Amino acid sequence: MRWLLRKDLLILGRSRLLVALLIVYPVVIALLIGFAISRSPSRPRVAIVDETPPGATIQVGSERVSVGQYAQHLFSQVQPVRATTRAQAVSKVKSAEVLAAVVIPPDIAARVSSATRQAELEVIYNGDALEQAIVQSQINAALAQANLAFSEQIQRAAARAIDLLLRGGNLGALGAPGNLIGLEEIPPLLHRIIARTPAGADRASLERVATFAGFAAQNLNISKNVLATVGQPIRVRSTLLRGRRTPLNTFAVVVAVSVSLMFVCVLLAAGGLALEREEHALGRLVRGLVSRETLLAEKGLLAAGCSFAVAFAMLAGVGAFVTLDWSRVGLWLVALAFGALAFGALGVAIGALAREVRAASLLAFLLSLPLAFLALVPAGAVAHGFYDAIATVSFIFPFKASLQALDAAVNRASPSLGLSLLHLAGLAIAFGVLARVGLRRAE
Repeated sequence: MRWLLRKDLLILGRSRLLVALLIVYPVVIALLIGFAISRSPSRPRVAIVDETPPGATIQVGSERVSVGQYAQHLFSQVQPVRATTRAQAVSKVKSAEVLAAVVIPPDIAARVSSATRQAELEVIYNGDALEQAIVQSQINAALAQANLAFSEQIQRAAARAIDLLLRGGNLGALGAPGNLIGLEEIPPLLHRIIARTPAGADRASLERVATFAGFAAQNLNISKNVLATVGQPIRVRSTLLRGRRTPLNTFAVVVAVSVSLMFVCVLLAAGGLALEREEHALGRLVRGLVSRETLLAEKGLLAAGCSFAVAFAMLAGVGAFVTLDWSRVGLWLVALAFGALAFGALGVAIGALAREVRAASLLAFLLSLPLAFLALVPAGAVAHGFYDAIATVSFIFPFKASLQALDAAVNRASPSLGLSLLHLAGLAIAFGVLARVGLRRAE
């Protein structure tokens, strides 16, 4: 095995262009993926739970604003999926049928009308940093648009009520007297009365009332402009079902490193084993020099070691520009090691099944790139059945498990690091067995 390893290292040393491509190409692909995941779908699928009573309105002076208008504005910003209860909405989020859920509470009208307690919506979401970022950007934008349209309705109703108080007339409120005098009419009326009132305590009191009425009318008119600055009658409370809130930039680092780890390892392992077969050395090696298991282990470990070094160097280099928790570097190494071993097993399986280096390299490339993109498809971005198929494919190949392991090591994300490592170990064994079977057929 030592001499076999030395031979492969000498071949790599003579193939400097190949080594350079193995390092530069995955970095370029990783950067492209990082750019792609910074964009999100324009109208995400969102479950809407409207718990408000039918016909609920908000009283603003003599005006009423329908709460249903808020839900309609929200529906226009997303792809709404109706849900009757919060539990049903949570189920849709967990099953990845929708990207998130928005719960409109039954007391929203009372809270907005009270002007003392801010109304509150609940946003429920799930998943990794990419899905969280999509939720935060798209849902917050949709809620902001709905808030803006809703607050404009409230402002118009309040402005009309203020105009009525200033000019006078019928307020239209239950129990209010008809044909009330407007606040603007009070100061001139008082001044006419003051002019006919002799000097004394009564006149001084009337002058104080006139001064207050003039000040109140002036500032009530200004308050219409103040209303225009109130743009968020309803705030958002977020609920995360699984995982933790992690910055998208650190998740992008994990994605880039995982892509580099996969490309270097799979291409090198597949090409190295296929090369032995193409040069007709495979038969001579397994007939006495090394066992078949040793040959597969050497190719897989060489590819894993090289990809491990490239990935860790990339992670450490990016760490100079993005804040990472270096106290967890031991966990980084464990996650990278298990991911490299799983990718090495996948690579030797491809190399055992392919007949030549070009076919093995092409197959490794054609398989690796779609696996990376499939693993990054967020829940709710595609149809539910299609997402289940994507999740199944991602489960039986190492990329998503490696991504989750490194994300747990770097960002403390879920699922836990232990579960991801067990998944990778199982995949490494499965692809190792597949490689052994393929190697027997190759002979």
